Amino acid sequence: MASRRELAAKIEPFDSFWEGPEDVEKGYKSFYQFYKHNYLPYLPEDRNGSILVISCGPGYFVNLLREEGYKNVLGIDSFAEKVKFAQQRNLDCRQADAFEFLENSKGPFDVIFCEQELNHLTKQEIIEFLNLCWQKLRAGGTFIGHALNGANPITGAEALAQNFDHYNTFTEYTMRQVLDYCRFTDIKVMPLNLYVFWNNPLNYVLIAVSTLYTLFFRLSFIMYGKKNKLFTKKIGATCKKPLNA
Repeated sequence: MASRRELAAKIEPFDSFWEGPEDVEKGYKSFYQFYKHNYLPYLPEDRNGSILVISCGPGYFVNLLREEGYKNVLGIDSFAEKVKFAQQRNLDCRQADAFEFLENSKGPFDVIFCEQELNHLTKQEIIEFLNLCWQKLRAGGTFIGHALNGANPITGAEALAQNFDHYNTFTEYTMRQVLDYCRFTDIKVMPLNLYVFWNNPLNYVLIAVSTLYTLFFRLSFIMYGKKNKLFTKKIGATCKKPLNA
């Protein structure tokens, strides 16, 4: 058995979910919409595949997968008090530390989804974590993760400084760079859209304003010879372990 891995983040450790609202129950509805819009299109159609959700918290993503018909989903989180909310909903979630679980798990998984931002890990820890995920995926399996977007001129710098346990930010380029270094293929980096609450009229106003901001940022970056195209607060990535691995 691998020993407990001491990660650099101590206040908000990587292997637990920290973004949920104080009213945990409300999060099941709001995060459902966010995950369905941003991540569901990248999941395999086979509802019987094995899916591991790391840093699952109260099981927001696990709940979405169950509602969408996925039958073989496991969530892990290092904080037992968060997992208990998932268990009360009969979601298959358990207390476990991310690195220790991956090192001891036989796998393989068809999908590994990371519900916590990668920037809660140091750069060396990110590489070690991605390598572990690569090892525990089935050939052709999918990894999905996300991080704070350092290319956003408004939120990028603040996002790094606002949390003592934020060690870095990403851009589309650096997300591709580290995933490619860790031997993943078919890498797609995508913007994560916050404005997915279609019953709220303000949602459409915010979409329009966000579109104008993006156009302005894009033109400004071109002026300085930069190629950045993604300016959402957070960016996600999906990639695969090669079939011949």
